[in-house]
Amino acid sequence: MLFSSPIFVFAFLPLVLAVYFVIPKAVRNAWLLGVSLVFYAWGEPVVAIVMLCSIAMNYAFGLWVDRAREKPSGKFAVGLAIAANLALLVVFKYADWLWTGASAALVGLGLLDAAWAPLGTYLAPDSWLRESFLEGDSIRLPIGISFFTFQAFSYVVDVYRRDAPVQKNPFNIALYVAFFPQLIAGPIVRYLDVAEQIVHRVVTLERFASGARRFVIGLAKKVLIADLCAATADKIFALPPEQLTPALAWLGVVTYTLQIYFDFSGYSDMAIGLGRLFGFEFLENFRYPYVARSITDFWRRWHISLSTWFRDYLYIPLGGNRGSKARTYANLFVVFFLCGLWHGASSTFIVWGVYHGLFLVLERVGVGAWLDRRAAIVRHVYVMLAVMVGWVFFRAETFGQASHFLSAMVGIQNGSQTIDLGTTIVSAERLHPIGLFADMRTWLAIAAGIIGSTPWLPAVAAWTKGLWDTGRTARAASVELLGLVLLAILFVACAMELAAGSYSPFIYFRF
Repeated sequence: MLFSSPIFVFAFLPLVLAVYFVIPKAVRNAWLLGVSLVFYAWGEPVVAIVMLCSIAMNYAFGLWVDRAREKPSGKFAVGLAIAANLALLVVFKYADWLWTGASAALVGLGLLDAAWAPLGTYLAPDSWLRESFLEGDSIRLPIGISFFTFQAFSYVVDVYRRDAPVQKNPFNIALYVAFFPQLIAGPIVRYLDVAEQIVHRVVTLERFASGARRFVIGLAKKVLIADLCAATADKIFALPPEQLTPALAWLGVVTYTLQIYFDFSGYSDMAIGLGRLFGFEFLENFRYPYVARSITDFWRRWHISLSTWFRDYLYIPLGGNRGSKARTYANLFVVFFLCGLWHGASSTFIVWGVYHGLFLVLERVGVGAWLDRRAAIVRHVYVMLAVMVGWVFFRAETFGQASHFLSAMVGIQNGSQTIDLGTTIVSAERLHPIGLFADMRTWLAIAAGIIGSTPWLPAVAAWTKGLWDTGRTARAASVELLGLVLLAILFVACAMELAAGSYSPFIYFRF
């Protein structure tokens, strides 16, 4: 089920809220857990077994680690928990990719018949298992498995470190992992941040209103900006290399740059807003990353829950920056190699991760100090160019496609090639004019995306608060009333888009 679907906005969410506020507090967690399981299992009920197994496994590991922490078996218990969770992730997310590479090598060496190369030939011979866990000959990827796996076993590690109390109620652990607002695309919530909220939380009118506002803003980001930009980006990235012009390449990367930010930050906004409706307060996941002045700063603002997860559970345990410079640089490369791999079973994701790791090392070596002496506009251009080139690798299906795209962006492939259509020969520029890929709604979405990437909303909120604090209540009330009107207009516009039946799943669902 999608947050940006009519059934969620107009049926599922109102029903969940209505029941939540009329039932006794003692059973509210049970209600939230039940509807969260329905939300996740919608359309693919059997795959939900994977998440339930993850919950049960990590609940048991948490109890074991808590009992054995002071014993020699404590490290073994936490190590086994990490290994079991990584094994679950590898089997469902990376087994196909790893086997494809290995089987191709074996076929090339003559050690394996090509007919036996697909992994599905070795798995699930029973028809029920095949239909439930395989798509063709590939293992079906449970939605959001990277998110709930990282979230679940971070709980075990936090219990071992005494950063969080062990939870003996299995239903509370299940709610922590499965709570529908952040279940399938984050933010990655740490147990220590919500442990108290699970057992005791209060919903105030102010918090509820804040949550509703945040949800609508996130919905607008997704429906009115990300989806419109996605339509253009998808068309351009689908073009054959010889038909790609510099103008189209730049339009494609700009629209994808906006799409991925507003898609993911929109989901995070909706998750944070939905959490507030039920009394939960999740940490921020984005802080306007496209206004960053370095790649280091970018990663302090982009997908904060993931970057802090890698920092606390990988970078610091590896030694962080406490060793030699060479060791620090190696740690950064390891972290960003795995960060790229976390995003997907593809070598292009790995290149994207290492690419960002390289920039972080360069900025530590001296580029960062050089940037500090440059004008803000120079630093901003540097960040945006670096980030957009990285997004080409992130979006491209292959290295070849990424290479052609980058070539077009720098003018090496300039669209002057002629294309034989059978009855006539035309240039790529004439065959694919910009207007064919971007109409007025697209340009409005791009403009809104550029403006929305800057922190003007917090500035307006701070200014309005200043009006209240200085006694200019009439002006402050007028500003807030205008804000409510604009919010209502956004919601109506989103409802109209949803009614049109456009379908565009969130990018991060596949992670």
